Amino acid sequence: MLNPAVPADEDSPLSQPALTRTAAQTLTEQLAERFAARIRDRLLAPGARLPSVRQCAAQHGLNPSTVVAAYDLLLAQGLVEARRNRGFFVRERAPLRSEAAVSPAPAEASRIAAPISAAMLIRGMFHPTGGKPQPGMGVFPPEWLESTFMAAAVRKVTGSAALSDSSLRYGEPQGDGHLRRVLAARLQGMGLPADPAQIITTVGATHALDIVSRTLLKPGDAVMVEEPGWAVEFARLDALGMRILPVPRGPLGPDLAVMARYCEAHAPKLFVSVSVLHNPTGYCLSPASAHRVLQLAQQHDFHIVEDDTYSHIAPEHATRMSVLDGLQRTIYVSGFAKILAPNWRVGFLVAPPAWNERLLDTKLLATLTTPSLLERAMALCIESGQLRRHADRIRARLDAARSRSVKLAQAAGCRFVAEPSGLFGWVDTGVDTEALAQRMLDEGYLIAPGALFHAARAPTTLMRINFATTQDAVFWKVFRRLAAAR
Repeated sequence: MLNPAVPADEDSPLSQPALTRTAAQTLTEQLAERFAARIRDRLLAPGARLPSVRQCAAQHGLNPSTVVAAYDLLLAQGLVEARRNRGFFVRERAPLRSEAAVSPAPAEASRIAAPISAAMLIRGMFHPTGGKPQPGMGVFPPEWLESTFMAAAVRKVTGSAALSDSSLRYGEPQGDGHLRRVLAARLQGMGLPADPAQIITTVGATHALDIVSRTLLKPGDAVMVEEPGWAVEFARLDALGMRILPVPRGPLGPDLAVMARYCEAHAPKLFVSVSVLHNPTGYCLSPASAHRVLQLAQQHDFHIVEDDTYSHIAPEHATRMSVLDGLQRTIYVSGFAKILAPNWRVGFLVAPPAWNERLLDTKLLATLTTPSLLERAMALCIESGQLRRHADRIRARLDAARSRSVKLAQAAGCRFVAEPSGLFGWVDTGVDTEALAQRMLDEGYLIAPGALFHAARAPTTLMRINFATTQDAVFWKVFRRLAAAR
């Protein structure tokens, strides 16, 4: 999700040239503008605390009075607020529609705070790639995804007759028929009873999640979402006006006791889950937990959206609720952006037949259809076996990278709070990772602090790392130095 800094572009908020007094701009103005740029680009989220005056002065080699003056400028611009005896904070926006709005149980109420900033993740994704590997990224490095078969597939589907046929008319509203047949066969091999008529292609997996939410929910509905979880999902549901009920995610699955309390108190309409290689922990759902969640769904009449984004690197025979349920109360979502072609934006959903027409109507209202040419090319990549072999190579490379990254992280003083698995590691750094993130940013590294993966912002020492981009010993050397300087 997060992408690298631009070390040479002085206009980028991620590049950090030294502050130097000039005729055009004082040191105070330069420092204020640096923080203002980060706030505008969501690299400092609402509710984030600025470094203390002493820390900031030491970090930049400035007089404390210069820092105070810079913070005063930010106050005057309305970008930050001062809190007595606590410091300076980025100004809050409207509060997240979390369980605070529905009178949570006392044990949960203390967790409500400022909203997370998914925009930081999204904007970071589209920064031009710099020279340093970025530990906060949520994707594989581009060089890992390079292949020759993708170009061959595109050439095949863009022959003169095929190109004319696909370009001069809209494609099938439900998605390319060939791709849906290929997907159905692949899913049936996983044990998922999917018919091509139940599959709707989408502009990536995120679009699929959005179609489901807009079809099954209305503003004010309660939705259970795993926590820690994908920051974009929290923010997306909040933007749609949903009441978010965070469910703690453990090694075996969601906290069933919390889910049961929510069901009794708030009658949720939906549960959004990443069963396999959960982001950010890497946990996989146990069969017993899956059965119990399905029982709760039947008992309390809610649906389950199973986001299987990491299916291509998943362990063999991983438990999926949609397989156990046979697509009765479950809707299965996946895509190919993580493993093959991020910019093709090919995703899909598989739903119970009764929901098919309503889901398709929602897609038509948003996008009319999806790009047939790229869907046909994807079908060829799957049908030829090239995607499977490509995924095998990625898994082998990731296994080696994970082994190296784990050793480097542990040597740097980090403790894994979840067994390392999949693409991500969930580590305890021993320091406030939001404060650390700002110090790392000055060194050109964008990290993913743990607060971004919670519905309610709160200080935490946790951090998500990407095993594919944390094999660089230089990064861990910088990490140790800055973590020790707290």
